[in-house]
Amino acid sequence: MKFLKINIAIIFLLSLIGCKQLEVHETHTSIPKHSWKSNFSCNGSFEIKDTGAIYNLSIIVRHTDAYKYNNIWLNIGLASPGQKMNFQQMDFSLGNDVGWEGVGMDDIWEVRKILPGCPTKFKKAGTYQYKIYNIMRDDPLNAVLSAGLRVEKLGN
Repeated sequence: MKFLKINIAIIFLLSLIGCKQLEVHETHTSIPKHSWKSNFSCNGSFEIKDTGAIYNLSIIVRHTDAYKYNNIWLNIGLASPGQKMNFQQMDFSLGNDVGWEGVGMDDIWEVRKILPGCPTKFKKAGTYQYKIYNIMRDDPLNAVLSAGLRVEKLGN
């Protein structure tokens, strides 16, 4: 019995040593009344300390089954510390005629899409700002719950 307790303790300690904490920053902005107006931006910021590391940036969109399109067009802006925001328009697939992409629970779906050009390195340390606008033809765009950005450090 004593041998079993020692083995369990050793396995537990080894599993703690082997675990590496994932460095992730993720922010979401809730869309008021789930009705995304074209002039409403999902804003946020994140800190980059390690310019030698490689990062993935992902857009996250949460919507309901009532969303009536298979895609969403977004205007995504990113500003380096002390710089002006640069925008890029992107079309993200959310599903197809068979069903939704991503993870769902009941009628709510979350889709993560890695931005083109990732993984990437950041040239400057500091606080980066982002803005996400919907640029779909419907104004407001209904059945969107939130949008945001995920920044995941992959390593050096």
